[in-house]
Amino acid sequence: MSEYIDHDQHGTTVGPVEKQFFTFAGKEDPFLLESGAEIHPVTLAYETCGTLNADRSNAVLILHALSGDSHVAGYYTPEDPKPGWWDIMVGPGKGIDTDKYFVICTNILGSCMGSTGPASINPETGIPYGTDFPLITIGDMVRAQKILVDHLGIQKLLAVVGGSVGGMQVLEWCVRYPDHVASAVALATTCRHSALAIAFNEVARQSIMADPHWCNGHYYGKAKPGMGLAIARMIGHITYLSDESMRLKFGRRLQNKSALSFEFGAEFQVESYLQYQGRKFIERFDANSFLYITKAADYFDLAREHGKGSLVKSFSKCLARFLVVSYTSDWLYPTYQSREMVTAMKKNNLDVSFCEIEAQWGHDAFLLPNDKLNHLMTGFLRRVSHESAPV
Repeated sequence: MSEYIDHDQHGTTVGPVEKQFFTFAGKEDPFLLESGAEIHPVTLAYETCGTLNADRSNAVLILHALSGDSHVAGYYTPEDPKPGWWDIMVGPGKGIDTDKYFVICTNILGSCMGSTGPASINPETGIPYGTDFPLITIGDMVRAQKILVDHLGIQKLLAVVGGSVGGMQVLEWCVRYPDHVASAVALATTCRHSALAIAFNEVARQSIMADPHWCNGHYYGKAKPGMGLAIARMIGHITYLSDESMRLKFGRRLQNKSALSFEFGAEFQVESYLQYQGRKFIERFDANSFLYITKAADYFDLAREHGKGSLVKSFSKCLARFLVVSYTSDWLYPTYQSREMVTAMKKNNLDVSFCEIEAQWGHDAFLLPNDKLNHLMTGFLRRVSHESAPV
């Protein structure tokens, strides 16, 4: 996901926030991964905003997409050029109202934004793991998040909210910890990747591994595989947009409006834009983390992991109320995939609300200002909060 999208910020903000760190799993009690491998210690970076109420019943856990981080809203300092990646949705009076809810956002396991991942130091060697870091799953990410939530003294989350890969985590939370989730908002997501989504991820991974500086993942302290990562980002970014959005934003407009250059440069505006996105991405993200997280997303299959092949069965133990949202122009996780999960939920008599939002901006639409999503989120959380309030 292109979580860091420039847009005008309106309304109030949560103000200053601080990145925090929680470490668990020592050498004597390592964190067991679904692959059977063990890691220790494990650190999760997280941020909070709003106030946890007396009975700890107003916590909302927000789960970020592929290359996101814990910085969901607010500013670190007044000089920050822009706020957290979902500041349009999280804050006083916004869709996720921090005057009412205590918001937690944690950086996922395997990332490079403060949580343990392949760029972290391997305690056995004293150098970064690189590709010695074991492969992880969406389930591993969620189990680590559950340990953090327990640490914060929260027995039941009012809501888990996320889009794209974050939406996968939302679904995993609901089926893995049904007694600990009152409601869930799954945006622009899927219960399993299609062959098309896996194919794009594989091409992106191959571009990184073909970079001469990748060094089988052990490039730390040396030249980084920047070109491979930039190309991977360019590939991914195409899937986050839509034909309509690219037509409106770029069309066939040239960088130099006067004439063709007859050179292999960034001649069209769309070429220049993708190259810019690639350069910007390598400044903040780690190539190995990209490999690990995309692989975890490809592995995710709710029916296989929790329903013995049946999506209906995988939701059979869920207790949460659901809000599922898709977007008309999202061809990465198209609406039929959302309808499939909604059908499986309804066959289990779950309380499900579904909305397909008309939007021309593709998969990235859930990150952009949208009054309809804002109203949906406000009403859904208000209802859940009211119905979950102690009598």
